Amino acid sequence: MRNLTDCYLYGILDLGYVAPARIHEVAQALIAGGVDVLQLRGKNVPVCDLTEMAGALHQITAASDVPLVVNDHPRVACEVAVEGVHVGQDDQAIAVVRETVGRPIWVGKSTHSVTQAIAAEREGADYIGFGPVYATPTKRDYAPIGVNDIDPVHRVLNLPIFCIGGIKLHNLPNVIAAGAKRAVIVSGLLLADDIAEYTRSCRNLLQPLAQPAPA
Repeated sequence: MRNLTDCYLYGILDLGYVAPARIHEVAQALIAGGVDVLQLRGKNVPVCDLTEMAGALHQITAASDVPLVVNDHPRVACEVAVEGVHVGQDDQAIAVVRETVGRPIWVGKSTHSVTQAIAAEREGADYIGFGPVYATPTKRDYAPIGVNDIDPVHRVLNLPIFCIGGIKLHNLPNVIAAGAKRAVIVSGLLLADDIAEYTRSCRNLLQPLAQPAPA
């Protein structure tokens, strides 16, 4: 399984965009396109259903060494050997998630300001989501933070930062130019006519950031 530090393009299988019957097909297309890590997110889906989906999905991701993260529900990670759990500002504390799961696991946290990002690192997050950079229907309660804090947050944190929120292929270069090294893309990937090709194009923009600087 690849290391978190080697992950640059983070895809989310959001069940608000993808019907459960299509998650395997979409996951395979995302993996074929070069996504580095996948998250299963179903905000209004019963935990028992998410657990069943995660179990089947993990067979696909593990076969390709792509880490699988489940959103919000550490109980899923008690039943399925997913690699991570992602929580928001109003969810369980990171220490509680780790105690609930009872095995080594990544825990990521959504943050919406530099102050929250610093707090998440101190809390023990393995990585953060930072945004929403642009307006997005999945974060209606949060005003877009824009790109101005992308460089500052990278200067003060020592963990992987995945910029998120309204990022698509056409504005990804602007996010990268503002200092981003990693990105989460949701609807742009899931609603693309050719998911694998769209994913590949996004990954190609992020790929140079994964290369070590010349000596």
